[in-house]
Amino acid sequence: MKTIALIAHDGKKTNMVAFVKDHLDAIRKFRVVATGTTGQYIEQAGIPVTKMETGPRGGDAQIAAMIVKKEIDAIIFLRDPLGIHPHEPDIFMLLRLADVHNIPLATNESSARILIRGLTP
Repeated sequence: MKTIALIAHDGKKTNMVAFVKDHLDAIRKFRVVATGTTGQYIEQAGIPVTKMETGPRGGDAQIAAMIVKKEIDAIIFLRDPLGIHPHEPDIFMLLRLADVHNIPLATNESSARILIRGLTP
């Protein structure tokens, strides 16, 4: 079973829940990992989730480490480009490692829909 990481900035968490609900059948075909608070929201949508720490407490770095260990197959990271994020270095590290390790990465809902369609039969 492939593993997908789901991450959302605070201003995008409701968007992530809506995305998950709209794509429940596809998401259920993955093992899901998420940063802490995003994971709590996804669990409420009925999806089992392995939760890392929250982003500011190192969750982005934990998922980045999973990328390096080849434990992540795809990432949906709904970013808030207008927000200020104190853990920006961890975010950039995660994005950079996704590129270094050639991991499919969606950073908005449109690209997330394409990613999910491309990964599910």
